[in-house]
Amino acid sequence: MKANEIKKGLVINQDNKNILIKKVFVQSPHSRGGSTLYKVTGSDISSGQKFERSYKGDEVVTQIDVSRRAVQLLFHDADSYTFMDSENYDQFVLAGDALEDETDFLYDGLEGLSALISDDALLGIELPAHMSLEITECAPGMKAASSSARTKPATLTTGLVVQVPEYLTPGEVIKINTETREFISRA
Repeated sequence: MKANEIKKGLVINQDNKNILIKKVFVQSPHSRGGSTLYKVTGSDISSGQKFERSYKGDEVVTQIDVSRRAVQLLFHDADSYTFMDSENYDQFVLAGDALEDETDFLYDGLEGLSALISDDALLGIELPAHMSLEITECAPGMKAASSSARTKPATLTTGLVVQVPEYLTPGEVIKINTETREFISRA
């Protein structure tokens, strides 16, 4: 396929690494002879390393055939996570270091995840765009707090710390954007 066909969520092979595409920025040429550039950001599925590269529109890239399966996180221990296919109940184990960015959102029993599978091997996990998590710890909510831009740090059930409006209190469930790790709203 050509670089101008790259979309978010695709998996490509670049330098013998499987890269999950997270964002594509199109840069139009500024001069008559210039060509449109496609700046791609993503991550190496096996190592979690960030990936960034610009392609010209007619450059050829190799797309990897990946199927997405609905999975549930059954449980995790010190160094691995066990997922179960929601349809056929197959189980997959993934090393914790292959899930660096995702671990802040994972908890036992979590549903709504997508597994990226190629040749019957689990390549990685894709989180939903946003998730609801409970606040376990934060400064007390202020009664007179307005919905102004003032924020405070809050620790969620998974250990993730995010900035939330100061009127929120422990025990409340909030929506978090999994890509930017920012507060969206009360759930």
